[in-house]
Amino acid sequence: MVGFVLSILYFFTYYLTPETLFGRLAALHVEVILAVLVSAVSLIPLTRSFILRTPQSVALAGLALAVVLSVLVGMHWAGGAISAFLGFIPNVFGYFLVCLHCNSKKRLQILVLMLLFVCLFVIARGSFDLRYATSDRGALQSGTSEREVEELWDAEHPYLLPMQNADDGWFFRLRGVGEIHDPNDFGQLLVCVIPLMFIFWRAKKMLRNFVSVILPVSVLLVGVYLTHSRGALVALVVVAIVAGRRRVGTIPSLVIGAVLFAAMMALHFTGGRAISVDAGSDRTALWGESLQLLKSHPLFGVGFGDLADYLGHTAHNSVAVCAAELGLFGLYWWCLFLFPTVRDALVVASPAKLSDGKPIVAEEGLYPNETRRVEELDKAEINRLGSLVVLSVTGFLVAGWFLSRAFVMTLFILGGMAEVVFEMALQRQMTAPRMRLARVLPYSGLLAAGLILVMYVMLRTVNLMH
Repeated sequence: MVGFVLSILYFFTYYLTPETLFGRLAALHVEVILAVLVSAVSLIPLTRSFILRTPQSVALAGLALAVVLSVLVGMHWAGGAISAFLGFIPNVFGYFLVCLHCNSKKRLQILVLMLLFVCLFVIARGSFDLRYATSDRGALQSGTSEREVEELWDAEHPYLLPMQNADDGWFFRLRGVGEIHDPNDFGQLLVCVIPLMFIFWRAKKMLRNFVSVILPVSVLLVGVYLTHSRGALVALVVVAIVAGRRRVGTIPSLVIGAVLFAAMMALHFTGGRAISVDAGSDRTALWGESLQLLKSHPLFGVGFGDLADYLGHTAHNSVAVCAAELGLFGLYWWCLFLFPTVRDALVVASPAKLSDGKPIVAEEGLYPNETRRVEELDKAEINRLGSLVVLSVTGFLVAGWFLSRAFVMTLFILGGMAEVVFEMALQRQMTAPRMRLARVLPYSGLLAAGLILVMYVMLRTVNLMH
């Protein structure tokens, strides 16, 4: 229980930053203290956990090695390699914490509530700032330099990003702090949390569902709108299509998705910015430059977090960033994490791949007369949990195609959730064991090659359209 509480606090600190949560105490490096404490209390659960049997654990070890080698070999900088490793580990730590301490439905619900609170906190703070942003617009044109103006605005309005649309008019985009201090990043988080909210849905409980699901989801949708993120819009539409496909069929869900997209554009969801090949030409140009860097640094890349120094900007594509910064070696390990995560989530989301299973026997605890309670979860409930994780991962990956978010904690939290739900099915003998590492290895290589091929084909297609 202590490990679970510390894990939730660790996630809070990651998303809202130590400064926001602890004020002046942040100078004591509270996040490091939390990491040490939760690591200490995780040693015993680690010996009983399924986590070391998952291919993702091997993938994360390889990915950490790739981060180190990308700086050590690619940049010839030993000190930078250590810094890169220390910057990378806190994010992947999320996978282990979820698998170790969020290994029941109730704990998954609390984890989702934590993510909801983060989103609602940012939406509330941003909405408050938005009421007074118009009167402060003059600050955007004052100051001795553009950089000083941006720093002044960022200090006074940390939850809003001012931008100009195609008509040279100002509009404001909602954003978070820390790792979600970008409207697109925060929009991606919102899209991931929206399907997870249905973990609280109960059949024939309309009032409860309205309070615990419909109302929060409505607020999150408003938050997505306030980010004016084009990537989040596309991700939200794709999630709606995937969610509706099983209920109404593929064609009707595509029609619903098209109508939803048209409605969002009519409501100026993107803040007046178009979604087209021409409007995205700057991003596709960055994708092409990233692939060129991959050609010149094929094995270990240009260095973890160093892509912006080469391009002047990030690539706005998670695959391009991973490949350019860590090379093919790093991209392989990233795909080794992604492939079994998606595969296991799809298995538990498919009714055809799950059997009715058997109830698991309660285990004895560490102390006399202590017996751990076992959650009663049937096939339908496991299947529903798997479907929600699939939708959330879908939202992350679609938005991630337009964002440089290959190594953020949200991905590793979702990976942990996928494996927790799969383990629930496995314990109840509802599904076959995990795919063996020997089989996952070649499939991950094919996935890495396929992602590079898809990006290359997209770039060639875009070039032909110009």
